[in-house]
Parts: sequence; structure tokens; C-alpha cells
Amino acid sequence: MIRDFEVDEIDPLAVGAWILGTGGGGSPYLAQLNLKKLYRDGRKCRLIDPLELDDDDAVAVVSKMGAPLVGQERLVDPAHLARAMKLMEEYTGRPFRAVMSVEIGGGNALSPFLAGAMLDIPVVDADAMGRAYPEAQMTSFAIGDLQMYPLTLVDCRDNEAIVAKAASWKWMERISRKVCTEVGSTSATCKAPRTGREVKDWGVLHTVTKATSLGRAVLSARARHTDPVAAVLEHEGGVELFRGKVTDVDRTTTGGFLRGVAKIEGLDSDRGSLLELSFQNEWAVAFRDGTPMAMTPDLICLLDTVSGEAIGTETVRYGQRVTAVALPAPAVLQTPKGLEHVGPRAFGYDLDFKSVFAS
Repeated sequence: MIRDFEVDEIDPLAVGAWILGTGGGGSPYLAQLNLKKLYRDGRKCRLIDPLELDDDDAVAVVSKMGAPLVGQERLVDPAHLARAMKLMEEYTGRPFRAVMSVEIGGGNALSPFLAGAMLDIPVVDADAMGRAYPEAQMTSFAIGDLQMYPLTLVDCRDNEAIVAKAASWKWMERISRKVCTEVGSTSATCKAPRTGREVKDWGVLHTVTKATSLGRAVLSARARHTDPVAAVLEHEGGVELFRGKVTDVDRTTTGGFLRGVAKIEGLDSDRGSLLELSFQNEWAVAFRDGTPMAMTPDLICLLDTVSGEAIGTETVRYGQRVTAVALPAPAVLQTPKGLEHVGPRAFGYDLDFKSVFAS
């Protein structure tokens, strides 16, 4: 089924995707504004169920790449995302049937809509993470050992690059990240094209619908003056980890990533304890009083305690009243192969994964 993606779905998608971004994917605010302007200018987006793709359909996988903090200052124009796709079509000689996001997290959830509106092709209701992650090898397509090349990259200065071949997913990450860093740590990319069959077999399906539904639940709670954090937990089957006030943030942009730690002093029932959230673009591990209490691939989300608005690693700041929650991860990320790609050891932590949701 292909249906119109209505303008009143943009805000719920942005709210839900910002939560699922686990602190990364970039704030969706600027992408929201861009997409609403495209709608005002007469462009529209359509959403296609991934199960409706033909097996041999060519599907573009797009994203903004770089450090989220830089993306707040140097904006990626929708035309850059569209150009990355057209460059891929020129290189492969094959037109795209549809476009999807590499991650349903944050602003990158809206990236395929910006490209799709520019090029008038439908957006697939799927992604390759079910959340956000910082590196190329941290996708369901990498877990499935699918081909990782070619990749196209476009920046705001009319620089264009093609990675024609890479020896592995990690090499694709290293090469493309180096190019991205050289052009200012933010760019528009089109990842290795996928077939309809590959999307159906290895994509995380119906995540646009999931993010939009989650966003609606939060917006509805706000309108009813009920607890939006509770609405998130109920909608996703999540658990509350910690409530407190942000007292310190140590972050730096290096190697094309935003890295650091946010410290939160407990309030209410958590008073007297300290939560430390370590991040690489996204929240990776939560330590309570020095002991790990939640870790990737479980989704660690930091929410404004009053509004339920997600707080990103680039927007967290001193004094915010916040609630840290955990949401269940897609099953593919929790397999032994998945944990090799996205478990705590993949981020350099000497920890065996233990899910918050383990019985």
C-alpha cells in the first residue's frame, strides 16, 4: 500500500523519532521546518509499506552524516540529500523505486521525506536500526552481511564523493567518516542501495508508523495535561531508570562524532544517587553510582520530565529536569551477531550486555 503522508503527521513523526533517537540522529526541528516548507510549496510525500516492494526494486538509504552539534550550525539542505541520491543513480545507472532512512532516530527519520519530496518518490516505512547509532556497521544490513558499497556523499560547498568499494563495513565507516570530517563533520549521504528483498529480509519494518504513533501519544498526553513520560513508557513498554537534574556535561566533537558524559543528580526517589550517561552521538551506557544499569542496544532515552520532549546529546545542558528511560530494542540487535555490532563492547566498554528487560 502507498498512501499520502499528511502534513499533520510531520510533528508526531518528529516527536517520536527524537525519542527513538536515544540522544542522536540530530534534532528534528530544522528538518521539520524544511519539510513543512516543502509541503507549503506544493510538494508531497508518500509512504509505502515495505512488504509492497518488489524484490528487485532499488531502494535508496539516505542520512545526514556527522556530529549532531555541527549539524545545528551548518544545515543540510533537502537538495543535498536529493543530490546524493541522484549521484548514486548516475553512478549505478539504476533509478530508485523508493527511499528510506538508515535510522528512525531524530532528524534522520525525516531525511528520506525531504529527499522523497524533492524527487517525488515514496518513502519506505522502515529503517535499518529501529533507533539511531553513530557508525555504518551498526545497522541491520551490516548484521545481515549485505554489501556495504557504493556510498555517495555531498556537502554544502558542491563537493561530491563516491566510495566505490570498501573491504568491510568498518572500512566503509572509516573512509566515509574521514571524508565527512574533512568537509566539516556534516554532509548528506546515500548509503549502499538495497533491493526490495533485502529491505524485507533485513530492514527494521514499519518504524515510521511506530515513531508517528509514539509522537501522537506524547502530544495527546500534553494536550490532556497528563504525564507524557508515562505515555512513552506505556506506548513502548519501557521502564523508568532515573529522575533528576543535569549537573554537568562534558562533550567534545572529535573524529566526526560527539562524545562525552552527562551527569544527573537524583531527585525524588533517586535523591542521593548520581546517574552518568556516556555517549557517542547517542546514549550508550547509563551508570548509577558507578554501576552500569542500562546499555546499548536497549534504547536509553533522556526526556524532559515535564514535557516528555527528548533531549539530545547536543542539547542536554545544566539545570534540566530530566527522566532517563529504557525502551526495548529490535530483536535483530539483540542476537549474538547483532551484539557484535551494537553491544557495549562495540563502543569500547568491557561489559557483557544485560538487558533492562531480561527476566
